Amino acid sequence: MAQSMTLDPGKLVGQLRRAERRKRAFAISLTLPLLLFLLFTFLVPIGALLVRAVENPEVANTLGHTAKALSSWSRTAAPPAVAYAALIEDLSAIKEQSDAGALARRLNSEVSGARSLIMSTYRALPLAPGMTPEQVRTQLLALDARWGELSYWQAIAKNASRWTPDYLLTSLDLKRDVQGHITQVDADSAAFANILVRTFKISAIVTLFCLLLGYPLAYWLSILSTRKANMLMILVLVPFWTSILVRVAAWIVLLQSNGLVNRSLMGLGLTDAPLPLLFNRLGVIIAMVHILLPFMILPLYSVMKSVPPTYLRAAVSLGSHPLAAFFRVYVPQTWPGVGAGGLLVFILSIGYYVTPALLGGAGDQMLSYYIAQYTNVNVNWGMACALGAVLLTATLVLYALYRRVVKSELSLG
Repeated sequence: MAQSMTLDPGKLVGQLRRAERRKRAFAISLTLPLLLFLLFTFLVPIGALLVRAVENPEVANTLGHTAKALSSWSRTAAPPAVAYAALIEDLSAIKEQSDAGALARRLNSEVSGARSLIMSTYRALPLAPGMTPEQVRTQLLALDARWGELSYWQAIAKNASRWTPDYLLTSLDLKRDVQGHITQVDADSAAFANILVRTFKISAIVTLFCLLLGYPLAYWLSILSTRKANMLMILVLVPFWTSILVRVAAWIVLLQSNGLVNRSLMGLGLTDAPLPLLFNRLGVIIAMVHILLPFMILPLYSVMKSVPPTYLRAAVSLGSHPLAAFFRVYVPQTWPGVGAGGLLVFILSIGYYVTPALLGGAGDQMLSYYIAQYTNVNVNWGMACALGAVLLTATLVLYALYRRVVKSELSLG
């Protein structure tokens, strides 16, 4: 007897869902190593940078009793005697001189002279035991009269909390006064706003020149045969195979007073004396354009190769002037490449350090130079991370604006 077999629709749907889940789990397992790599090499360092930009551990870790004694202090009158006793107790508890040095550097960034004051007091310890707070104050003032100045105690009270906005405020030319109110720094002390504007200005100029040079070159490559375009693209990619330091050194040789550029200009009679092309902004822009030009050409070339050449010929055949057809038909179709290349070059430019440091003058250094300065010279990680956070925020804002513009153009299209 023939038996008829029927399929259960619910069971079939369940099998399909399980198969889909297995495919999704397999795809995730393939990308999991990359995700973990990005997590530990990109996201975790960025998170640590953002945390360190608002972390203030030096005073909180070493002067806990002093901070407690100053918690109710008005910051306008002389500190209480118990604060002097608490200070000696905290300094005596510091075992490693490196911890005392970190405390001294942190307070010295607030008040000049705090470093020598802290370290001289730390080396003079211990004091005689069993003294009253008043006796401790008298002996501490006798050891160094600067302990009678309010500015040092105000710096300790101001930085007593583990978390502080001071680094971020300083990176924006703001500060907290004695009472904790946010105010603008003095005009003579304001620097980072100008440095940030300078960074954006240099990056914008470099991006503009990369676009002016890269657009016609990318267009020329896109209309060549594949064989010729590939051969010329190798020349475009040669800078990727050369160290930035080597390229900067080459520009130093070319742009110096007796370099090839100045000798050629004087040999042609265009100038009577060598032009100042080195250790100024012109040299920085020339070298940065040379280094970043491929990052503009590659996005433009990829977009231009996808634009059918028949569009331009059709516009000309319909009576349009070739130049008008180029700007009205061809150029609008390359806006995605212009946007991608411009964004890429600009973001890379605002983080440049080596080229301005070697080819620029004192007034041509960008924000990354001061991040390195605070990291390697001043050993002020909080300030370095705060400036890095400002640079990261500016990059994210630029990317968000680019995405918004692209979405609005797509919706209009």
